[in-house]
Amino acid sequence: MSIVDWPMDRREDRPLVVIGGGGHAKVLISALRAMGHDVDAAFDDDTARHGQRLLGVPIAGSIERAARLFPDADGVIGIGSPSVRRVLSCRLPFHWIRVVHPHACVDPTVELGEGVVVMAGAVVQPETVLGQHAIVNTSASIDHDGRIGEFVNISPGVHLSGNVTVGDAALIGIGASVLQGISIGARTVVGGGAAVIRDLPADVVAVGCPARIIRPVELAAA
Repeated sequence: MSIVDWPMDRREDRPLVVIGGGGHAKVLISALRAMGHDVDAAFDDDTARHGQRLLGVPIAGSIERAARLFPDADGVIGIGSPSVRRVLSCRLPFHWIRVVHPHACVDPTVELGEGVVVMAGAVVQPETVLGQHAIVNTSASIDHDGRIGEFVNISPGVHLSGNVTVGDAALIGIGASVLQGISIGARTVVGGGAAVIRDLPADVVAVGCPARIIRPVELAAA
């Protein structure tokens, strides 16, 4: 379907800012430009990035400064960490917009929460629900009737079969695959390249083919 069919809640009279100054923010800026939107500024708490440019967009200071400079802006979070995105979405006063790259394929029956980002090459099939601030990264696919929670990060090249449920703030690593009907608990981390063939509970790290739990998520490396 055409990108114009997706309401992103963008108002042209408001500035547009990206929160984050790293690689994910760079891909997000590219997606916004592909949709025909100019980004006014990016913000990041890494002081080494202040004054630099990200695809020509100025990194204008800390994240707290963003709220002072643009108190009524449209915004998108360009940081991959589910826990960080959760905190920022509550802390900042922005109007969180939806971003769907024009080269993504998203069925018209899909429900998109505020702040959702769907990158280039992604496929989201019928009757799927994406919770607020979920990310479907480059060339990832979610088949029919997926239930993707808030702040979930679906990494590049991930493939979820039909009727898969992913709990809030979970992270599915690059290239992982999940069989049909599987449930993955909130805040769980699935390692890159894993094959998930059984349900996973909340708050664990699972890796391998087939995926096995190796530790609680709080013990994972930052």
